[in-house]
Formats: sequence, C-alpha cells, structure tokens
Amino acid sequence: MVQFANAPGFFRGRRVLFIHQNFPAQFVHLAAELVRQGAEVKALAIQGSPLAGVDFRRYAVSAESRLPKSHPASDVEVKAVRGLACAAAMRQLAAEGFRPDLVMAHPGWGEALFCKDIWPQAPLVAYGEFYYRADGSDYGFDPEFSRPTVESRMQLRMRNTALLHAYECADAILCPTPWQKSCLPQQLQSKAVVIFDGIDTGVVRPDPTASVKLTRLRRLVRPSDSVLTFVNRNLEPYRGFHTFMRALPEILAANPDTRCVIVGEDSVSYGSPPERHKTWREAMLAEVGERLPMDRVHFVGRVKYADYLQLLQVSTCHVYLTYPFVLSWSCIEALAAGCRGVAADTQPVGGGITHGVNGRLTGFFDVPGLAARVTEVLRDRTRFDPLAEAAVSQARAKYDLEGVCKPAQLLWLKSLVERDGVVQPSNGLSDHQGSALGAVVTT
Repeated sequence: MVQFANAPGFFRGRRVLFIHQNFPAQFVHLAAELVRQGAEVKALAIQGSPLAGVDFRRYAVSAESRLPKSHPASDVEVKAVRGLACAAAMRQLAAEGFRPDLVMAHPGWGEALFCKDIWPQAPLVAYGEFYYRADGSDYGFDPEFSRPTVESRMQLRMRNTALLHAYECADAILCPTPWQKSCLPQQLQSKAVVIFDGIDTGVVRPDPTASVKLTRLRRLVRPSDSVLTFVNRNLEPYRGFHTFMRALPEILAANPDTRCVIVGEDSVSYGSPPERHKTWREAMLAEVGERLPMDRVHFVGRVKYADYLQLLQVSTCHVYLTYPFVLSWSCIEALAAGCRGVAADTQPVGGGITHGVNGRLTGFFDVPGLAARVTEVLRDRTRFDPLAEAAVSQARAKYDLEGVCKPAQLLWLKSLVERDGVVQPSNGLSDHQGSALGAVVTT
C-alpha cells in the first residue's frame, strides 16, 4: 500500500497537461493542487479562465462544419475540427520541448481525439462526464419536448463517435458518479473509476446566521423565514424547470408565508429552446403566471457564489430536478449546506439522495406529488431536520474535497504516473467515494 499522493515530493517537477474547452471547469481543484505541490501544469482551452500557477493557453477553432446541423455526420465533423485545433496546440507544446507525465482531458467536444498520437507514452485520463444512450437516459425521457425518430437516433449514435475514440485510447476514465460510469459501454467500464469532483464542506455547510437580501423586500431573509429555493445554471426542462413551475402555484397557495427564490439564467445549456417563446421562463410564466402571486416569486438570474451559498443556507426547502443526465454540483452542495431537499427520483439523483434518509424523492413528472412533498416540508420543517442533518453528514463522508475526493484522485493519478496500473477502487470508492484511505495501489 502506498502513502497518500499528497505527501510532499511526488508531483514536484512532474509535467501535467489539462485539456478542457472551458478550463478549469471540473479540473479546477486538481490543477490548483498540482500547482501547489510543485508540478509544472499547463492547460489548453478554447475559452475559460487562467488559474494561478498554470501555463494557460487558448487555441482557435476554424469554421466547424460545412454540413447541415441535422446531418448525422455534422457532429463528427465539428469534433474532428476541434480535435485538430487542439492537436495543433499540443504539437506546439511538443515543439517547445514539453513532454507530459500525465494528460487529463475532457473528451466531450473532440479535444481528446489525438492526444495519444502526439504523446503515445503519456498516461491519458479521459473525464467520463457522459455517454449518450438511445434508451434509459435523457434521450426520449420527456415526451413533451423530445420526439425520437430514426434520424435523431442516428444522430445520437454519431454523437458518441469522438467519445468512443477518446475513451478507447485513454489509459483510464474518471467518472464523478456511479451512474455516469454505468452509462459507458460495458467494455469500457473496466478502465473507469468513480471519484466525485469534491465539495469544500468547510465552506459549503449550514450557517444559522446566513441572510439574503431580496430586492423587493426591505429586510433580510433568514433561516427562520419560509423560503423555497430552486437553482440551475439555466432554467430549462432538462433540469425540471417546467415541472417545478407547474407545481409552484399549488405550493404557494398552500403556504402563504413562503417566498420562492429561483436562481438561473435564461439561456439553454441542454436540450432546445421553446418553440413559441424566447425563453423557458417566458414559456412557463405564460402557462402558470396568472395563478402565481408574483410578489412572492423572485427570479434572481445568475448570482455570485457567496450569495448562492447563503441562499442554500437560508432555504427551508430546496428542490432539485433533473432528467437522467449529468448530476449538478448544486445537488451535492445543497446536501452539504444542510438543505431539506426534495428531488426527482431519477438515476443520477438516487446515487446521492436516499428517500427518507437524507432527503425526499418524487417522480420527475409528478406535479401534485412534488407540491405535496414540498408543502409537507414547508409546514413542518423541524420534522425534516434529521434528514438535513443526515445530508450534511453524508456530504462530508462521501463528497468532501479535502478529506475524501482530492486525496483519492491524487492516489489514483500517482498510480498512473508510476505505471503501476489503474487503481481498482475499494468498495467505498466504487459506489460512494468512501474514505480516501480506501483508494490504494498494490505494489
């Protein structure tokens, strides 16, 4: 058994390359830690932001596709063009004498296609965020907005082309959750490990002194107030915005003292925009707005992280809904902040929330069921305090950045750099991350 990879010295002087079209994204904690340990860290990205101590380089992508977007091969062309642009940036690094000891790449946009052609000996870790499936996942899940056809299934198959190439040539695949690993083709799952990105539970934690200032109020909102929260990067069906809005009139009618705070922008991260409205917020307000007391509904758009955190800390009940898709960090952060959560009973959520233990689950499309579960929490919050306490405990035990996730990631990466083979996680890591002590390398 080896000692922790964060012991002083191991990564000092090692050369690590991160590739992500929007760096640092999921690599933010690892990249910063490797810099701290003295590694030479470089990053390639199309956009994104520099990180202290990282040699951050952007590269440009030419016109991505000459094919119509509806053509099955359009996605392949787009990702091949991006992969070639990234390959040119890698070749420039190689011409400068850079020889990485480790490459970590997000393959979702094609950037990882040619890593092994440029540095065949460097261990390559592909970030396994998602693999598209025609059955049992997001595709066709919501019949209201998804109309599967033979043509769309063909497009979906081709969308996996770049992922298949990247995962096949990678030495290892890092998946944040067990469900995301289960989406991979069976033959690739043997090289995948499950370690969550990590939540800083020293920062994301309950705070009875938290407060939030809402523009239309003349006083601060505190944990003693009745506050319903809903948070997403963008307000869209993939994250259950339509289901939440359809339940909201009943919830607010049954709880006249409750204010609802909705965080999220009006763009589209996943799926398609509405057909007859500019945004999903506009579409849903056109449907249910006349039944809402809008003086108690607060759309606050995008907020600073500190404000978002305090909003979770004052929340009486937090709702998280998602298609069978990538689990949002906000779901785990809500657990760590001590929210009394009501969430969709879909596969990715089930890995983090157990009904009646650390939260409550309801059917994604069950509007009356969602309204009833939320109302129960709003009317008798102390009854659900044990679930919130269990949520905090679980978040610290399974998802803590410093004590669990980052040490496990470092141990695993150390094994790759040392060429000892890929760590096969212990029971604690394979399903829940467990304790960092469970991630070991046999020598």
